Amino acid sequence: MLIRKIYDTLYETYGEQNWWPHDTVLEVAIGAILTQNTAWRNVEKAINNLKREGLLDGKKLLSVSDDKLKELIRPAGFYNQKAERLRSFLKYLYKKGGCLKKINDDTKKIRNELLQIKGIGKETADSILLYAMDRPVFVVDAYTRRVLRRHNIIKEKADYETIQSLFEQNLPKDVSLYKEYHALLVKLGKEHCRSRNPQCGTCPLKILFMTD
Repeated sequence: MLIRKIYDTLYETYGEQNWWPHDTVLEVAIGAILTQNTAWRNVEKAINNLKREGLLDGKKLLSVSDDKLKELIRPAGFYNQKAERLRSFLKYLYKKGGCLKKINDDTKKIRNELLQIKGIGKETADSILLYAMDRPVFVVDAYTRRVLRRHNIIKEKADYETIQSLFEQNLPKDVSLYKEYHALLVKLGKEHCRSRNPQCGTCPLKILFMTD
């Protein structure tokens, strides 16, 4: 099974990634929203700003002024839109009881609700479901698409659901496995399968696609 072989090869090469770094599940959700269209190092700066102000708490974060919130998350870029998205997400969260881990609705229902929040797309919603709520939903990002396309596993215009199904139909529904696999694909994308200057010669997956 190719999908499983890719995982095993990456795990053997890179080891356990322990992604997503966080202190609370709310921090994961906030990070998932802030990381849209920016590098993670910028998200870390914004999250550290929120931590310093003691604002990694839903109610406190909702109570701060728009100007202060925007200033604190400025390092993550697009701070006007992201401030609005954070507020919309937090309002949704408190309608559901205020704690992600205690939402008992089925995964499909929660996903659909998250996608109704302005600015939250499929990748962000699935990141919240997998990393913050421990729901078995595979996250598809730009690294995943790039790796699969370059190895001719998917077509150039394959949509999100097609790529997601490729993993979910060929792997057991295991939260830990999904988290680790996604993290390993990110690692591969950064180390070898770069958008520019890819390091194909030393790619750990090279052995799986060698032909006589």
